[in-house]
Amino acid sequence: MGSFRLQQYWLALVFLEGCTITMGAKLFFYYSSMNAGKSTTLLQSNYNYKERGMNTILYTPEIDDRAGVGVIKSRLNISAKATAFHKDFDLFADVRSRHSKNTPISCVLVDEAQFLNQKQVLQLTLVCDRLNIPVLCYGIRTDFLGEPFEGSKYLLAWAEQLVEIKAICKTGAKATFNARFNEKGEKVLEGAQTQIGVNYEAMSRRAFNLLEATPCEYEIPPENDNNNS
Repeated sequence: MGSFRLQQYWLALVFLEGCTITMGAKLFFYYSSMNAGKSTTLLQSNYNYKERGMNTILYTPEIDDRAGVGVIKSRLNISAKATAFHKDFDLFADVRSRHSKNTPISCVLVDEAQFLNQKQVLQLTLVCDRLNIPVLCYGIRTDFLGEPFEGSKYLLAWAEQLVEIKAICKTGAKATFNARFNEKGEKVLEGAQTQIGVNYEAMSRRAFNLLEATPCEYEIPPENDNNNS
């Protein structure tokens, strides 16, 4: 089976599992490094619901305005309108107000979910537990220093289903970290955690050099000469 058909098969399984509401809706977290196709996967999942005549709600952070506020756009130039959320936005209240017998919501999809805060991740668990609506979140785990984002930290802790979307480092190894570079192509090790529109590169941990980037202070002790005798 080719890679494209495998991806379609996997997406179909995800769709069917999300639709199995009789067993209780689940919170999914699809995580990866930068440029792994998260938004493309989200838009494909949304299409699967829409194609079957089912209603969805899409959310994207207000801070991410690369394609315009309230727009989810993939690198394949596929896009969809979404509701933009800010740090005080109540996701549970918004979904509940739009969910009714006449227009039931079948799925909630959240792009750039690392920008959620703890309270908003809690609200999404309530969308599953109180409204019985599956929630699919897509985002990266860590910032340019290898530190976890708040939203990702609580999604990793509270989601029932964790799914890795794999990406490849230029070394050929699996990419799991996100390095930030300035206009000169130099790796950046200082600055705000959130910075939209700058250059990032997905890297393996070895290529990323976590020891250099992390704010966790550690110095490798010198080897004991006796170990080499």
